[in-house]
Amino acid sequence: MAKSSPRQRRKVGRVMQEYKQGELKSGRRGRGGKVKKRKQAIAIALHEAGLSKSDTKSKRVVAKVKRKVKVKRAKRKIARALVARRILGGKNATKRPVRKAIRRARVKRAVRRTMSDTMH
Repeated sequence: MAKSSPRQRRKVGRVMQEYKQGELKSGRRGRGGKVKKRKQAIAIALHEAGLSKSDTKSKRVVAKVKRKVKVKRAKRKIARALVARRILGGKNATKRPVRKAIRRARVKRAVRRTMSDTMH
């Protein structure tokens, strides 16, 4: 475990004192009931003091990956809409016509390619 600051040590001490007096509660805003196990009290203390770094690090990494996925999805969606607008001539397109239009454009392109290949 990383070295803790004096403030973090005080926080851990305070939480453990709460546990000893029977006042420490688990869950959000203490709705989970009183903590009866020492190990759980230690876990809560470390979390409140910000010493359970592995937990917070993994959450940050997951959040970062999720953000990247969202951005990728949004970019893809915008690109698809632009293609659809170009194909449909500026019409406001819903999903199904967009897909159909894109498919039609691909088929046209493929046909043109095969036609140009056979001509030469």
